[in-house]
Amino acid sequence: MNVIRFTDLCAQGKAAGQRVFIRADLNVPQDDAGHITEDTRIRASVPCIQLALDAGAAVMVTSHLGRPTEGEFRPEDSLAPVAKRLGELLGREVPLVANWVDGVDVKPGQVVLLENCRVNKGEKKNDETLARKLAALTDIYVNDAFGTAHRAEATTYGIAQFAKIAAAGPLLAAELDAITKALAQPKRPLVAIVAGSKVSTKLTILKSLSANVDQLIVGGGIANTSLLAAGLKIGKSLAEPDLVDQVKAVIEAMRARGADVPIPVDVVTAKTFAADAVATVKDAGDVADDDLILDIGPKTAAILAAQLREAGTIVWNGPVGVFEFDAFAGGTKAIAQAIAESSAFSIAGGGDTLAAIAKYGIEKQVGYISTGGGAFLEVLEGKTLPAFEILAKRAAG
Repeated sequence: MNVIRFTDLCAQGKAAGQRVFIRADLNVPQDDAGHITEDTRIRASVPCIQLALDAGAAVMVTSHLGRPTEGEFRPEDSLAPVAKRLGELLGREVPLVANWVDGVDVKPGQVVLLENCRVNKGEKKNDETLARKLAALTDIYVNDAFGTAHRAEATTYGIAQFAKIAAAGPLLAAELDAITKALAQPKRPLVAIVAGSKVSTKLTILKSLSANVDQLIVGGGIANTSLLAAGLKIGKSLAEPDLVDQVKAVIEAMRARGADVPIPVDVVTAKTFAADAVATVKDAGDVADDDLILDIGPKTAAILAAQLREAGTIVWNGPVGVFEFDAFAGGTKAIAQAIAESSAFSIAGGGDTLAAIAKYGIEKQVGYISTGGGAFLEVLEGKTLPAFEILAKRAAG
């Protein structure tokens, strides 16, 4: 997918003296007192902002924060804590501007933070009047917020329609490149790991990936449903029996083209769902009626790990067991270590996946870690994200 890249515009000197509007993702968690508890997204936004400043642009940055009601600004909706932290990271004061839709005073070499964009009436519904007003503020619009790329809103889509130039920031461009490398032009074999409590929430992802991947590893409740599809008993384990036929169809469609959905050969069970529950390893065919399957077993983990080490590309979304409980973390740990040891290009996304990556300290061994959440899932579903779509249209003229 071809898009205009902000890094190229800056390298060509096209941002000098221009008004640059950056849509960032600064939606960070805060405690009850309004203090930022985790600032990864703010730190990730700095390179794009610094790039614009170094290019001599007049820089405007905005983001949503929380879930404000349009047209009703409350103190807890304010980006003031973000402005303070952004200023610390940039080493300069970052003024916070309210009521900015009708005009922003910013000079080349300056940066301002525009107050929570989702307070503006018409933002979420991508109101054309609002979008045109936003576009009038800027010479170059830059989308650097992959986390909102699946939403067509005024600051993620509408402004890109009407701005003189619409470009992808370095974060968004990196996501696009990683997604293309993993899904559009993968080095084979392409292995996808899709895990989660419910098949229903990931059925479209399973169907989309099943048409493209060479191997589809499933975990969690999805694996339990696949065990049912294979005619095995799962005791009291979390599963969706009414979706067995759908899972069978995915497995059969993959087998028809020589691809594979490995079924666990052994599992780790417990009688209760608790951190201190006794973990018992069993063959997949020996699960008792009162058992809960909480992880894949060591034989299965070893088989999957060996396959991952031979992969060309790996897409990872979801831990394969209840890795929060150490007794049931073996499968996810083995998967994580195999990905770290593999020479494959790997892309990982989803909150639980990121937590597992952090727990096992493999951040530097994963080719690309997507912070997009819902946007990452929609990419796996085979959808074209609105933010990518409009940037590609603008690049095409």
